[in-house]
Amino acid sequence: MDADPALLLVQDLRGYGDAGFPTAVKLAAVAGSPAAERCVVANGEEGEPASVKDRYLLRHRPHLILDGLLHAVRAVRANRAYVYVSDAASATSVRTALGQRPPEVPVHVFTVPPGYVAGESSAVVRAINGGPARPTAKPPRPYEEGVGGHPTLVQNVETLARLALLVGHGATDTADSFLLTLSGAGSPALLTEVPYGTRLDTVVEEHLGPVRAPGVLMGGFAGGVLGPEALGLRLTPGDILHAGGMLGCGAVTVLGESDCPVAAAADIAAYFDRENAAQCGPCIKGTSAMAQDLAALADGRGSDTEVARLERLSTNLRGRGACGLLDAACATTASLLTHHSALVAAHLQAPCAGCRSTCGDGSDTRFRIPW
Repeated sequence: MDADPALLLVQDLRGYGDAGFPTAVKLAAVAGSPAAERCVVANGEEGEPASVKDRYLLRHRPHLILDGLLHAVRAVRANRAYVYVSDAASATSVRTALGQRPPEVPVHVFTVPPGYVAGESSAVVRAINGGPARPTAKPPRPYEEGVGGHPTLVQNVETLARLALLVGHGATDTADSFLLTLSGAGSPALLTEVPYGTRLDTVVEEHLGPVRAPGVLMGGFAGGVLGPEALGLRLTPGDILHAGGMLGCGAVTVLGESDCPVAAAADIAAYFDRENAAQCGPCIKGTSAMAQDLAALADGRGSDTEVARLERLSTNLRGRGACGLLDAACATTASLLTHHSALVAAHLQAPCAGCRSTCGDGSDTRFRIPW
């Protein structure tokens, strides 16, 4: 099978999962392998609770994803492919689409239970190979040794959809925008396409109306709890990174006036503690400790001791997990301490009304979008 020459167009296309890794680099790594067999996986396991973009594409634009998947198959000369999902409606949609267009290589729909770490690339490979959907130590990375031991390209479904628009439909501006999941401020969640560089407050005012937000969950749970000044940011990965957050999967939750950023951080930290893969000691102990200290801070039991420990853990634990969950928990904690230091100090005296009104029962995060 010859490589698709049109894929020379992807030089400016970055991944639309969390990392934003250049698509061309991943394609070249798998295509350049001397192995006789290669695999491509469309990763649609949307572990981020505040995002709906991947599920929307899988449910409503499955043929576009399959177009992109098959372009990637040609580019790396793959022998088989998978669509990896945890959403039942998405799996049904893709299977129906496959029945309408027999592909040129075998394409399997692989389902897993949902989970924050289940969409990490090594967890994807591990699950398809028959193990649990949990990350593995690296190296080897999937492009070196993936599904069945063969070099494997694992690509987010939005990236593949944009690959299809770029290569198959000539939409050369497709890398100039992204799908934004916008939620919070007492309004229903929505999905919209936004050009890079648009100011966040422009999008918020258009879709949610005027808001007085005490903070913003930027880029999903991994991007941290930024302050109200985040509404003035331009939506580019660089601008948001410079402000201490990340664009990530393009999920933005605007806290409402009654929402307390301390309670929000405690909620997210508790979620990370429940969702860790229970494989790395620093992650198991670190997420638990940060969750407990943030919970104490939110309900007025915190002290300078807890704050000092949160500062230490959120700094020293970065990079010590097998996947990004521990780093995300550290980012949540560090962003609260950085962007909401006065609020943290006030909570050492007493919890605020916002904390009392927004604390859930602990069974799941209150920021999950039920879609």
